[in-house]
Amino acid sequence: MFNNSSKILFFLILMTGTLITVSSNSWLGAWMGLEINLLSFIPLMSDNNNLMSTEASLKYFLTQALASAVLLFSVILFLMNNNLISQIHSSYIQLMIFSSLLMKSGAAPFHFWFPNVMEGLSWMNSLILMTWQKIAPLMLISYIIEQNLLTMAAIIFSVIIGSLGGLNQTSLRKLMAYSSINHLGWMLVAMNTSESLWLIYFLFYSFLSFNLIFMFSIFSLFHINQLFSLFFSSKILKFSLFMNLLSLGGLPPFLGFMPKWLVIQSLIMSNQLFLMTFLTTMTLITLFFYLRLCFAAFMLNYYENNWMTSMQFNKIYMNLYLTLSFISTFGLFLISLIYLMY
Repeated sequence: MFNNSSKILFFLILMTGTLITVSSNSWLGAWMGLEINLLSFIPLMSDNNNLMSTEASLKYFLTQALASAVLLFSVILFLMNNNLISQIHSSYIQLMIFSSLLMKSGAAPFHFWFPNVMEGLSWMNSLILMTWQKIAPLMLISYIIEQNLLTMAAIIFSVIIGSLGGLNQTSLRKLMAYSSINHLGWMLVAMNTSESLWLIYFLFYSFLSFNLIFMFSIFSLFHINQLFSLFFSSKILKFSLFMNLLSLGGLPPFLGFMPKWLVIQSLIMSNQLFLMTFLTTMTLITLFFYLRLCFAAFMLNYYENNWMTSMQFNKIYMNLYLTLSFISTFGLFLISLIYLMY
């Protein structure tokens, strides 16, 4: 990704744009930060080795520009509403702002661009799109989120589309995109409860996503059938990969269950039992899909291609990946031990 100095420059500007949005004390400043962030990410997306990157960057630019235009228009209306006598009700303006930010973050029902853009990106760009690019819009959503019909619709749609959308996918990038949409639904639920809860969820999600994408990037994995024939000689790598997948899905003994546990606990405390049951049921569908992958990879006898055995892997990367996998797999036990000790 960082194959020249201009890419490093654009990456630094991208981070600066997000920080401007997060630290801004006005909507106009937040919009400016989002624009800087958008315009610096598009050069990072372009890749000469990937023919789909141009299409992906164009799709990304058009949707983000539309969302930015709606956001700016809503903010101007909001300012006019406060300063002048206007007939527009403030709830409509809030709805427009909320919708534009949902589109920016890729949450359902404005998710249409997200899997298609992911399909045309490299793994490191996909990681940026799934984690860093969501910080600014989610932070702005957390300022204006309320218990209303649109919020509930966004949560329910995100969880349904995120779980059902991944069922018939063979592309790992699209699978990760639908997983991200599903997790966004959980983050919106966490936002309704407290500011700190969604930040905790986001940090756990970013760590688990990084762990998986790091592995996919090392071995240049892009489709599900590559997982089956790979690591025929190394069972540790195969087990760690699928344990990480299950951890991202939120299976109880793994670290990925921790943020979901906190959200479920907060929903029970606020007596939202129907929403909690619905979220858990939909997450079980994603787990079913991950388990189906695991069964196919472990139970069936796949033979590795001959050229795979001669591939040389960087030992530092492997050790780092296995360390992160250990945290992902046994993190919940470690946190429990630390909690009991104190």
